Amino acid sequence: MKIAIIGSGGREHALADKIADCKSLDELFIIPGNPGTRKLGKNIRISPDDHEAILRFCLEHGIELVVIGPEKPLAEGLADILRKNGINVFGPSKQAAKIEGEKSFAKKLMKEFGIPTAGFEIFDKNNYDMAIKYLHKISYPTVIKADGIAAGKGVIIAEDLEDAKEAIKECFINSSFGTAGDKIVIEEFMTGQEASVFAITDGTEFILLPAAQDHKRIYDGDKGKNTGGMGAYAPTPFVSEKDYELISQKIVEPTLRGMREKGTPFVGCLYCGLMMTNQGPKVVEYNCRFGDPETQVVLPLLDGDFLELLYSSACGKLSKSVIYNNGASVCVVAASGGYPDKYLSGFEIYGLEKKNDFVKIYHAGTKEIDGKIMTNGGRVLNITSIIRNNDLKEAKRIAYNALNKINFEGIQYRKDISDKALI
Repeated sequence: MKIAIIGSGGREHALADKIADCKSLDELFIIPGNPGTRKLGKNIRISPDDHEAILRFCLEHGIELVVIGPEKPLAEGLADILRKNGINVFGPSKQAAKIEGEKSFAKKLMKEFGIPTAGFEIFDKNNYDMAIKYLHKISYPTVIKADGIAAGKGVIIAEDLEDAKEAIKECFINSSFGTAGDKIVIEEFMTGQEASVFAITDGTEFILLPAAQDHKRIYDGDKGKNTGGMGAYAPTPFVSEKDYELISQKIVEPTLRGMREKGTPFVGCLYCGLMMTNQGPKVVEYNCRFGDPETQVVLPLLDGDFLELLYSSACGKLSKSVIYNNGASVCVVAASGGYPDKYLSGFEIYGLEKKNDFVKIYHAGTKEIDGKIMTNGGRVLNITSIIRNNDLKEAKRIAYNALNKINFEGIQYRKDISDKALI
């Protein structure tokens, strides 16, 4: 089978790594890929934004399945263009991708179909005064979210009224999140442990993959600004077998049913960002694709034919061809100094030589110049441990031992990835 993966980050490196091991794979192309994916398939220098060029490439090379990694090409309708031309796609249509691209759409869907989530109200920038008045009526802390796609950074937890006013000003007046912040969702603050659960679906049938936990804040102890994700681990002990049943019955099934009833069936990976509250799991957010960096810790814990899972989903007849292998994984993100604010790139990375069979280093923001691997983004590397027994303490030790041998100018990373599970 000829496969093309769209994207250039750590998530796409992890997808390529998993697919490369599948027996049914004949050729693997990554568009545009990165220095890490180059060792697994052929990188193709086409921008993920150039949908027509991607279509031409897929038709010319007889691509049988396209796996779209990032949310942006999904929200812009790449899957629709490919499907109209007879190419199988793992990833939702433009309309279905609104479940991530428009938080207001997702919240209305949850309300209509009785899916547990936080209470909320929606405002756009024309209702600035109404939004401010609403802030005087609610309790704190509260959560303010940019409605559109903001690279994982459009969520502000306001501790008090003044923080909330400032957050709305950032969205509506300062346009800190661009047009993504022209509409906002103000949500009730939920407490509990967070978990990320991927549902792989053909639109009706689905399979849940092992739950992971992301770490969004830049500093240890969940301090500082939100990022795209500073690390993750799986499986999380905060999701029990009973919780998986509730997630299936109360969240995933009604979400997929709601999308079908609205004429926008969801095919691909439905990312359920959950809060495990005292009342049970509640939805924090949906994404329309695999999470990053959760993908890096979930995929290594799967035995079976991963490519068959994706292909069968895209073809509308899901084959539940993978199972959890009872292992554990911890991923630590090595980021550029200054991230998530302004940062410098172009520094040589040292210590990338193969570590051992228990470590994978996924490239997230790198480039190769004259045979040297250089930094080329905010999140640079994903140092990931993989072991075959569910021992997160050991998985953490292995990941940080490997990370300690890697260096580049300005390197920063959290030192507490997975600690919540170890308390």
